[in-house]
Amino acid sequence: MAMDTFPCSSKRPCPSSSQEQNNARVVQGLDHVEQVLHKFLCLDDDDSTSSSPSPSSPCSSISLDLSLEKLLESSASDADRTVLIDRALRMGSMLLDAAKHSSRKRASKHNSLAWPLPPDLTIKVFSMLETQSLCHASATCSLFNKCAKDPLCYANLDLTSRVPKINNSVVSTMIQRAGNALRSLKLGVIPCATPLPGSCQPLVYTNRNSIVEVSNFSWNDKRSRQGRESSILTRSCLSPLSRDGGAPGILLRKLYLYNIERMDNASLGQALSACPSLLDLEIVGLHVELRQTLMSVSANCHSIERLCFESSKTGRDDSLKTQTCLELVDNCPHLTSLSLRGFKLHDYKIRVLVKGFQKLKYVDFSTSYSITGSFLRSLGSCMGGNLLEVLILRDCMHLKEVEVARFLTAILAGDFKFLLRLDISNKEGLASEGDWYHRCFNSSIMPVKQVLEARPDINLVAEYPAEGSYNDSFDTDMNSEISLPSQLSSHNSDRSIFLSTSESSYNSDQGSGNEDGQDASYVIYEESSDEIDFLSL
Repeated sequence: MAMDTFPCSSKRPCPSSSQEQNNARVVQGLDHVEQVLHKFLCLDDDDSTSSSPSPSSPCSSISLDLSLEKLLESSASDADRTVLIDRALRMGSMLLDAAKHSSRKRASKHNSLAWPLPPDLTIKVFSMLETQSLCHASATCSLFNKCAKDPLCYANLDLTSRVPKINNSVVSTMIQRAGNALRSLKLGVIPCATPLPGSCQPLVYTNRNSIVEVSNFSWNDKRSRQGRESSILTRSCLSPLSRDGGAPGILLRKLYLYNIERMDNASLGQALSACPSLLDLEIVGLHVELRQTLMSVSANCHSIERLCFESSKTGRDDSLKTQTCLELVDNCPHLTSLSLRGFKLHDYKIRVLVKGFQKLKYVDFSTSYSITGSFLRSLGSCMGGNLLEVLILRDCMHLKEVEVARFLTAILAGDFKFLLRLDISNKEGLASEGDWYHRCFNSSIMPVKQVLEARPDINLVAEYPAEGSYNDSFDTDMNSEISLPSQLSSHNSDRSIFLSTSESSYNSDQGSGNEDGQDASYVIYEESSDEIDFLSL
């Protein structure tokens, strides 16, 4: 009987043989090192998913340990064994670094595919972030790190903090990253949130604040930190603006400086000379002279539109000269906002400024000394004062009741048609016409209600304490750094205009820079070096 013949079917290859064929094809295209590495990484580990790998597994820890021991025993000498161990450590470290690098590359490729925005839009988004948020984003992955290195991301730098933790090195690095794309720079210490416009909340920060703010700090710790890199800004913190031919500062539009205690007149002047395009300058709590600062602004920042300067020592800086005011008016005709807070100013100098700036809309002389309000007379009839929209004279110690009454009467007569906000509040009441010691808390000659009825569009703020509260606090204020006799003396100096034309310095003990007459009781109190040399944790 003939045997039935069946078609011969091809034999199905087993998975192990198929894998070996694939490995063979891969190995053919590799060099010697790659082949060795490939064989090492392809060692079988059948129990890789098990919690207790078998010692017989070629890739188990015990197996590798035994193999290395046998290799060392086969060495001829102890020196050879040492060489083998060093090579094993070095090769293991190199292999670990290479694996981590490859893992980061794969993660970066995954992020680039998963992130929906192209690099140019990512840079645009990053440019809208705060500086601290930008630094956090750049540390997440290589894709964000690469985008965060674009100079446009650093066009608006905000390096402010509540306690000193930014040093010169950080500022230099950030400005260098921005290059000529830098448009705005905020720098220094702000002890609290920024107050609302028109508020008289001071932003001046002293080293005494920092001692309270920073916990677990003692002055004994400071002595042991000498020589270490500190987190405090020095007078050279703005020097990067002048580097590379002044490229970083040439297009800077905004510069805000807060409580940089080591800043001096020369360093600030050098920084302003590198910012010819500056439009907005805000200075709070710097130990610099008003006159020198305005001279630097007048000489270098001809396009400035907003100037805000708050003194670090309320009522002590009497350095402003009439000639400085005239030069500022001539050289900076585009100024629309002027704030000089806490300085010892005189009415005729203020009148030069307010009348001289033809585009002035915002004025703030809060907490300034020697201002009686006489500069307001006939101000509404001139072009320099009739355009005012905001006028803030809050807590001006020498502001007279009668001058405020005349100003409100001028408003009723039709002057100051553009005025929208007026703040004449005073926590110690207004000064009377004849006796500065007599304070007015509830004036009967000021037509406040009539103004509110005739001009409902004006936000008029006239807050005064209850009568008698000023007298109760008089005795406690006598021991303050600026005593009431000193204030009275500076007030009476208005009657002796131009008796002295001496150009004394800001730190002089006698009427520093006072053109109206020297005040022998006016003393500058120097701060100790311990206060200035604060080193943060």
